[in-house]
Amino acid sequence: QVQLVESGGGLVQAGGSLRLSCAASGRTFSNYAMGWFRQAPGHEREFVATISRLGRNTYYADSVKGRFTISRDNAKNTVYLQMNSLKPEDTAVYYCAADQGFTAQQMGVQFTYGLDSWGKGTLVTVSS
Repeated sequence: QVQLVESGGGLVQAGGSLRLSCAASGRTFSNYAMGWFRQAPGHEREFVATISRLGRNTYYADSVKGRFTISRDNAKNTVYLQMNSLKPEDTAVYYCAADQGFTAQQMGVQFTYGLDSWGKGTLVTVSS
């Protein structure tokens, strides 16, 4: 399995921006669909965005569409999440995930059944 390490979280004011990164190691990165998920205190983990193996297809939760952009650099074994126009309700621990079997579209729906690899998460706090 691939190992994942997230970075880039922090404290930001509402309306601000952050870019999260997820560095992968251990396996062929381009074999994996990648995704970002988040979990706010007292809430279940939820889908944020996913990207296909070659980066051609992306999928977003309605709550972040138009504000967040997922991208990947297969040469650097890294997936990114650019977050703009942040809102207090975006406050959560953000997790990177990888799966070799699911498509990117399937990851967003099927993630509760288990994905191949998860990172430990990075905290994003948006103040009002």
